[in-house]
Amino acid sequence: MISRDVQSYIRTIPDFPAPGIMFRDVTTLFQDARGFRIAIDQLLLPYAGVRIDKVAGLEARGFILGGAVAHQLSVGFVPIRKKGKLPAATIEQSYALEYGQATMEIHDDAFSPGERVLLVDDLLATGGTAAAGISLIERLGAEVISAAFIIDLPELGGRRKLADMGIEVHALCAFEGH
Repeated sequence: MISRDVQSYIRTIPDFPAPGIMFRDVTTLFQDARGFRIAIDQLLLPYAGVRIDKVAGLEARGFILGGAVAHQLSVGFVPIRKKGKLPAATIEQSYALEYGQATMEIHDDAFSPGERVLLVDDLLATGGTAAAGISLIERLGAEVISAAFIIDLPELGGRRKLADMGIEVHALCAFEGH
């Protein structure tokens, strides 16, 4: 059997959601049992033997990946959601989008001081959403030990943004452009 790399499972859709954008669709990776297993195993590989207390996932595809990673690590999972989606007391962090602003939230009891957290999402672009998630985690006294992604879009500067925050980035593949 021929082995495929993670990138080969990802579909590219031109001009979505706007002209000039090449959308990297990970649903084709998720729907393939072998591809999904390869991705989860590769996301975990750098953290073998590293103490991780919880995994945090960014809405929405980060929930799919983060849940699977947390299961493999036998640790808890914390969703970082868009504003207004969590039922209990929350803290929030706003961040800039290309056109406007967005806000992410977590429950105010999601992390205990000193917990070591792995942040997970499908794609790293400008790093705004990930940076907001990191800020929320750190405001509760936990430590983000790393951020793991399926895809990095290096031209958009997200890796550099997270590195400037002192966060190590692990990505399984990179695509040029937007």
